[in-house]
Amino acid sequence: MSIRLKRAFEPASPEDGVRVLVERLWPRGVSKERAAVDLWLKDVAPSPELRRWYGHEPAKWPEFRRRYRNELRNHEEELAELRRLARHGPVTFVFGSRETERNSAAVLREVVEGRPVTGEETGEAV
Repeated sequence: MSIRLKRAFEPASPEDGVRVLVERLWPRGVSKERAAVDLWLKDVAPSPELRRWYGHEPAKWPEFRRRYRNELRNHEEELAELRRLARHGPVTFVFGSRETERNSAAVLREVVEGRPVTGEETGEAV
């Protein structure tokens, strides 16, 4: 299972496979044609409260990851759908953040692929 990540502002390509927008809000300044998303899963995005709390502050990244993974426990149906899609071909999570490494799509990919969070990030596997 391999899931790619791509900013909504980058052009779509055939290698993307199924493009899934994983944001609660539509990325500002991106037309639906340009985004070329096949599926928009708003509910798997971090809650507005968590997103505001995090504010892309690097020092909050480990705690954001822990809290977001915790929120995702309430969305097993959507996670199962993403796993099913990823088993059947390429999937790209499309996100709006300028931050390409520390963003919610990266955490979502970890969860969907079944990668545990360990060590200094949380002190325990989630």
